[in-house]
Amino acid sequence: MHLTYHIGRHDGGWAYRLENVWSEPYPSHSAARAAAHRAARRQQLEGRDAEIVFQSEDGSWHREHVEAGDRPEVDVANE
Repeated sequence: MHLTYHIGRHDGGWAYRLENVWSEPYPSHSAARAAAHRAARRQQLEGRDAEIVFQSEDGSWHREHVEAGDRPEVDVANE
């Protein structure tokens, strides 16, 4: 699986998004980009199984168990 975070204007600031789900706003493009890179690095952590929590497009929250080696490839688009 491959995921790409995109940076754009959102809620009066800058934010990153994955598909149609936006992060909280940041005061600058560079702050949002740095936050997207931190999120991408967290996606790559391996070594142990984990419970993850995420919000889907419809706004509902989900909890999911992921195996240690089951990690997507992630990048941040140059925008």
